[in-house]
Amino acid sequence: MYGLKDKKSDEELVVLSQNGDKQATEDLLLRHAGLVRGCARGFFLIGGETEDLIQEGMIGLYNAIGEYRQTEGGSSFKNFAYLCVSRRIIDAVKTSARKKNSPLNNATSIGMIGGAEELSDGLNPEDALILRDDRREFRQKMSGVLSDFEFKVTTMYMDGMSCGEICQATGKSVKSVDNALQRSKRKLQEVLK
Repeated sequence: MYGLKDKKSDEELVVLSQNGDKQATEDLLLRHAGLVRGCARGFFLIGGETEDLIQEGMIGLYNAIGEYRQTEGGSSFKNFAYLCVSRRIIDAVKTSARKKNSPLNNATSIGMIGGAEELSDGLNPEDALILRDDRREFRQKMSGVLSDFEFKVTTMYMDGMSCGEICQATGKSVKSVDNALQRSKRKLQEVLK
């Protein structure tokens, strides 16, 4: 058992996993579950659950483990996994839109503009600066269309906090927080068009 305390690199665990080591696969899935959650939070699901996109992202992560090939000077497993996860989530949204499924049909990507900071790892300095400016501009737009409470709740949500954590931090009920998020999603969908 490797466990999360083990110092094996992602690339070493991938090799073990590709050779049939189930524990290495499990460790990689656990190690990068946060990356999947962060990527999935980059999409608003009007009337749906982020959990659906997290499941799709986990499938993308599992596929990345099987498909990754380490080459000299090539991308790290983390970057490759992010690419596979984001593509899987985007494909799920597009497929859902074609099938006219209600929850995913109205998904609006806020991409990395408002998302968690850890997703900017691996960017060159110029891209990181542009991303930071885009985030600042997006948050300014948000503050112009959202109430103070909606802005606070939406910012906490985009920073990775769960609905329960937001309730504790704000002292508001689950219904109040959920309603604020739903209103924010509708308003932001208009801003992002």
